[in-house]
Amino acid sequence: MAARNKVLTTGFFRDRSLDFRTRVVLGAAVHGASEPGAVLATVGRVGGHHAWYREWCATAEATERAAIGAREAGHLVSARGAFLRAATYWACALGGVDAFREKHTEEILLPTFRRHRACWDAFVDCSGGAHQRVSVPYEDTTLPGYLLRPDDSGRPRPTLVVTNGSDGALSDLWSGAGVAAALERDWNAFVYDGPGQQSMLFEHGIGFRADWEAVLTPVLDTLLTRADVDADRLTGYGLSQGGFWLPRALAFEHRLRAAVVDPGVVDMSAPWTRQLGARLAAQLDNGDRTGFERGMRLATRIPALRRTLAFRARPYRHDNWFDLYTTVRTYRLLAADGARVRTPLLIADPEGEEFWPGQSRHLAGLVREAHLSAFTAAEGADRHCEPLGRLVVEQRVFDWLDDRLAA
Repeated sequence: MAARNKVLTTGFFRDRSLDFRTRVVLGAAVHGASEPGAVLATVGRVGGHHAWYREWCATAEATERAAIGAREAGHLVSARGAFLRAATYWACALGGVDAFREKHTEEILLPTFRRHRACWDAFVDCSGGAHQRVSVPYEDTTLPGYLLRPDDSGRPRPTLVVTNGSDGALSDLWSGAGVAAALERDWNAFVYDGPGQQSMLFEHGIGFRADWEAVLTPVLDTLLTRADVDADRLTGYGLSQGGFWLPRALAFEHRLRAAVVDPGVVDMSAPWTRQLGARLAAQLDNGDRTGFERGMRLATRIPALRRTLAFRARPYRHDNWFDLYTTVRTYRLLAADGARVRTPLLIADPEGEEFWPGQSRHLAGLVREAHLSAFTAAEGADRHCEPLGRLVVEQRVFDWLDDRLAA
C-alpha cells in the first residue's frame, strides 16, 4: 500500500510549485476540463520550469487544433469539451511564465493568456446558448463575467457566484470551485474576473483591492436584473485568495443566502511575511524603508526568487518592496469585519494547507455562523483547495448549500 501511494505523498515533482500545478490539472479531469492521459504524458516530458511552459503550450496547441476541427465539422459537443481542455492547458502554460526572465515574461504573458481566453470563449460559444457572457459595470469600466447554465431555458435557478483567487484562470473554476457540480444539480454558476485577476490585470493593468464589497455588490446587482437568476437562492464560493475576499465582502454585502470559502483566509500576507526572517520583518514593522529595501535587494539576487516575487507582486501595482509588503499586510479580516458577516459560511479546512495553515479555524471563530469542514489525506482531499479530492468536496459543499437554501 505504501509503495502504491508513494506518488501522492512524495509528489510528481520535487519542486513544490510544479507538483501542486500537476495535482490541480489532474484533478480537473473529474469534470472533463483535462484528460488524465494528456496530463501524465505532458508532465512526463517536463524536466523543469522552462520545460513546463514549452510542453504545456504543445499540448494546448494540439488540443485547440482538435477543437477547431471538431467545430468546423459540426461536432459541437466534441468541440466544446476540447476547447475547455485546451483552455485548461493554456492556463497551465500561463502558470509557468514566471520561470522566465522579466523581459521574456512580458513578451509571452499576454499572448499566452489570449490563447487561453480565446479557447474559454469558444467553449462558451459551443454551449448552444446555455452559457452567456455577462458584463458587470464596475467604476468606469466593466468586469468580464460568464453565466454558465445547465441549458438555455431561461428559467430562474439557484446561482453560485464564484470569486477566484490571485492568479487562477476561469477554466480552473469549472472543476476546482464547483461550477460543473452546480450545473449537474440544475444550478447556474457565475464566474468573473475581478480587479487584479486575469484579463483585468493582463489587458487593462487594474490591480487588486482589499475591499471586495466594491466588487461583489455590482456583481450581484447585475445578476439580480436577470430573470434566469433566482434572487432568493444566491450563494457564493471563494477559492484560495477568494477565501479572504468573499468574507470581507460579506461583512458589508448580505444578499447571499450561504457561502463557501476554501480555505478560510484572515491574513492574506502570511505567505509573504513568513519567509522574511527576523531582521527584515523587524524593519518592515518599524517602517525602516531604506533597510528593508536593501535587505530585499540582497535576497532577490537569487534569480528564481526575484522572478517569483515579481510575478506575484504584479497585481498589487507597486514598484518597490517596502510599499508592496506594506500593502499586502492591509489584506486582513479584522474581528469587527467578521462580526458583521451574517451569511452562514462553510469553511474548508484541508489537512496540509500550504499557504494559510490554521486560518480556516481562525475565520470560523470570527464570524457568527460557521461550519468548519476538515478534508484529509486519508480521503485524498488534502492540501490547498483539495486538488485531487474534488468529488468529495463537492458532495459535502452542495449538500450543505442545499440544506441552507431549504431552511
